[in-house]
Amino acid sequence: MTMELNDLLHELNDQRRTFRVTVRGLTAEEAVKRTTVSELTLGGLLKHLTLCERSWTHILTEQPGTPPGMLDWDQYTWTGDDFDALLKSYDEAVRTTDEAVRTASLDKLVPLPSAPWDQNPQPMSIRRIVLHLIRETAQHAGHADIIRETLDGQSTTAFLYE
Repeated sequence: MTMELNDLLHELNDQRRTFRVTVRGLTAEEAVKRTTVSELTLGGLLKHLTLCERSWTHILTEQPGTPPGMLDWDQYTWTGDDFDALLKSYDEAVRTTDEAVRTASLDKLVPLPSAPWDQNPQPMSIRRIVLHLIRETAQHAGHADIIRETLDGQSTTAFLYE
Protein backbone atom coordinates (compact mmCIF):
# COMPACT_ATOMS: atom_id res chain seq x y z
CA MET A 1 0.00 0.00 0.00
CA THR A 2 1.39 3.39 -0.95
CA MET A 3 1.88 6.24 1.49
CA GLU A 4 -0.78 8.25 -0.37
CA LEU A 5 -3.33 5.44 -0.09
CA ASN A 6 -2.48 5.04 3.59
CA ASP A 7 -2.97 8.76 4.15
CA LEU A 8 -6.28 8.88 2.29
CA LEU A 9 -7.71 5.89 4.15
CA HIS A 10 -6.41 7.28 7.45
CA GLU A 11 -8.25 10.57 6.85
CA LEU A 12 -11.42 8.82 5.69
CA ASN A 13 -11.40 6.56 8.74
CA ASP A 14 -10.79 9.54 11.01
CA GLN A 15 -13.95 11.19 9.63
CA ARG A 16 -15.88 7.94 10.00
CA ARG A 17 -14.69 7.65 13.60
CA THR A 18 -15.85 11.19 14.30
CA PHE A 19 -19.30 10.32 12.94
CA ARG A 20 -19.40 7.07 14.95
CA VAL A 21 -18.47 8.96 18.13
CA THR A 22 -21.36 11.33 17.51
CA VAL A 23 -23.92 8.52 17.38
CA ARG A 24 -22.40 6.55 20.24
CA GLY A 25 -24.80 5.44 22.95
CA LEU A 26 -27.98 6.41 21.10
CA THR A 27 -31.22 4.51 21.33
CA ALA A 28 -33.41 3.90 18.29
CA GLU A 29 -35.88 6.40 19.72
CA GLU A 30 -33.20 9.10 19.92
CA ALA A 31 -31.85 8.24 16.44
CA VAL A 32 -35.18 9.13 14.77
CA LYS A 33 -35.73 12.34 16.70
CA ARG A 34 -35.63 15.64 14.78
CA THR A 35 -33.90 18.30 16.85
CA THR A 36 -33.67 21.16 14.34
CA VAL A 37 -35.92 22.60 11.63
CA SER A 38 -34.20 20.20 9.23
CA GLU A 39 -35.68 16.79 8.45
CA LEU A 40 -32.30 15.22 9.22
CA THR A 41 -31.98 12.73 12.06
CA LEU A 42 -28.97 10.82 13.31
CA GLY A 43 -30.46 7.54 12.09
CA GLY A 44 -31.21 9.08 8.70
CA LEU A 45 -27.65 10.36 8.36
CA LEU A 46 -26.29 6.94 9.30
CA LYS A 47 -28.56 5.27 6.75
CA HIS A 48 -27.40 7.75 4.07
CA LEU A 49 -23.70 7.27 4.84
CA THR A 50 -24.16 3.49 4.73
CA LEU A 51 -25.80 3.75 1.32
CA CYS A 52 -23.12 6.21 0.20
CA GLU A 53 -20.34 3.75 1.11
CA ARG A 54 -22.13 0.91 -0.68
CA SER A 55 -22.87 3.01 -3.76
CA TRP A 56 -19.31 4.21 -4.20
CA THR A 57 -17.95 0.70 -3.61
CA HIS A 58 -20.35 -0.56 -6.29
CA ILE A 59 -18.97 2.09 -8.65
CA LEU A 60 -15.28 1.70 -7.85
CA THR A 61 -15.46 -2.08 -8.26
CA GLU A 62 -17.17 -1.48 -11.62
CA GLN A 63 -20.31 -3.47 -10.89
CA PRO A 64 -22.90 -3.01 -13.62
CA GLY A 65 -25.76 -0.55 -13.43
CA THR A 66 -26.74 2.15 -11.02
CA PRO A 67 -26.00 1.18 -7.40
CA PRO A 68 -29.13 0.02 -5.56
CA GLY A 69 -30.73 2.91 -3.69
CA MET A 70 -28.38 5.56 -5.09
CA LEU A 71 -31.28 7.56 -6.49
CA ASP A 72 -33.62 6.85 -3.57
CA TRP A 73 -34.77 10.23 -2.27
CA ASP A 74 -35.74 8.63 1.07
CA GLN A 75 -32.18 7.59 1.84
CA TYR A 76 -31.96 10.23 4.58
CA THR A 77 -35.00 8.84 6.36
CA TRP A 78 -34.68 6.03 8.87
CA THR A 79 -37.71 4.87 10.80
CA GLY A 80 -36.41 1.51 11.96
CA ASP A 81 -36.24 0.28 15.49
CA ASP A 82 -32.93 -1.61 15.47
CA PHE A 83 -30.24 1.05 15.65
CA ASP A 84 -27.55 -1.51 16.49
CA ALA A 85 -28.30 -3.34 13.22
CA LEU A 86 -27.97 -0.04 11.33
CA LEU A 87 -24.60 0.60 13.00
CA LYS A 88 -23.42 -2.90 12.06
CA SER A 89 -24.55 -2.35 8.49
CA TYR A 90 -22.52 0.88 8.34
CA ASP A 91 -19.44 -0.84 9.78
CA GLU A 92 -19.77 -3.63 7.21
CA ALA A 93 -20.11 -1.13 4.35
CA VAL A 94 -16.99 0.70 5.62
CA ARG A 95 -14.96 -2.52 5.71
CA THR A 96 -16.08 -3.43 2.19
CA THR A 97 -15.16 0.01 0.87
CA ASP A 98 -11.72 -0.08 2.51
CA GLU A 99 -11.00 -3.54 1.08
CA ALA A 100 -12.01 -2.43 -2.41
CA VAL A 101 -9.90 0.74 -2.21
CA ARG A 102 -6.86 -1.16 -0.95
CA THR A 103 -6.93 -3.47 -3.98
CA ALA A 104 -7.39 -0.71 -6.58
CA SER A 105 -5.01 1.73 -8.19
CA LEU A 106 -5.76 5.31 -7.13
CA ASP A 107 -5.18 6.45 -10.72
CA LYS A 108 -7.68 4.01 -12.21
CA LEU A 109 -10.62 5.72 -13.90
CA VAL A 110 -14.02 4.09 -13.43
CA PRO A 111 -17.24 4.92 -15.27
CA LEU A 112 -20.05 6.60 -13.35
CA PRO A 113 -23.72 5.77 -13.79
CA SER A 114 -25.92 8.45 -15.27
CA ALA A 115 -28.12 10.36 -12.87
CA PRO A 116 -30.89 12.94 -13.26
CA TRP A 117 -28.37 15.71 -12.56
CA ASP A 118 -25.76 14.32 -15.01
CA GLN A 119 -26.82 12.20 -17.98
CA ASN A 120 -23.27 11.77 -19.31
CA PRO A 121 -20.86 11.77 -16.36
CA GLN A 122 -17.13 11.61 -16.91
CA PRO A 123 -15.16 8.72 -15.40
CA MET A 124 -13.72 9.32 -11.95
CA SER A 125 -10.45 8.12 -10.45
CA ILE A 126 -10.43 5.92 -7.37
CA ARG A 127 -8.48 8.74 -5.68
CA ARG A 128 -11.28 11.19 -6.36
CA ILE A 129 -13.88 8.72 -5.09
CA VAL A 130 -11.98 8.40 -1.80
CA LEU A 131 -11.69 12.19 -1.58
CA HIS A 132 -15.44 12.44 -2.20
CA LEU A 133 -16.12 9.93 0.60
CA ILE A 134 -13.94 11.99 2.94
CA ARG A 135 -15.89 15.15 2.10
CA GLU A 136 -19.26 13.44 2.33
CA THR A 137 -18.50 11.82 5.67
CA ALA A 138 -17.02 15.01 7.15
CA GLN A 139 -20.00 17.08 6.02
CA HIS A 140 -22.47 14.70 7.61
CA ALA A 141 -20.37 14.30 10.74
CA GLY A 142 -20.82 18.05 11.20
CA HIS A 143 -24.56 17.76 10.67
CA ALA A 144 -24.66 14.90 13.16
CA ASP A 145 -22.71 16.87 15.75
CA ILE A 146 -25.25 19.70 15.65
CA ILE A 147 -28.18 17.28 15.86
CA ARG A 148 -26.59 15.39 18.78
CA GLU A 149 -25.73 18.55 20.69
CA THR A 150 -29.29 19.76 20.28
CA LEU A 151 -30.65 16.34 21.27
CA ASP A 152 -28.87 15.88 24.58
CA GLY A 153 -26.02 18.38 24.88
CA GLN A 154 -23.32 15.82 24.02
CA SER A 155 -20.32 17.23 22.17
CA THR A 156 -18.42 15.12 19.68
CA THR A 157 -15.29 17.11 20.43
CA ALA A 158 -15.52 16.23 24.10
CA PHE A 159 -16.11 12.56 23.22
CA LEU A 160 -13.03 12.47 21.01
CA TYR A 161 -10.77 13.42 23.89
CA GLU A 162 -12.21 11.18 26.60
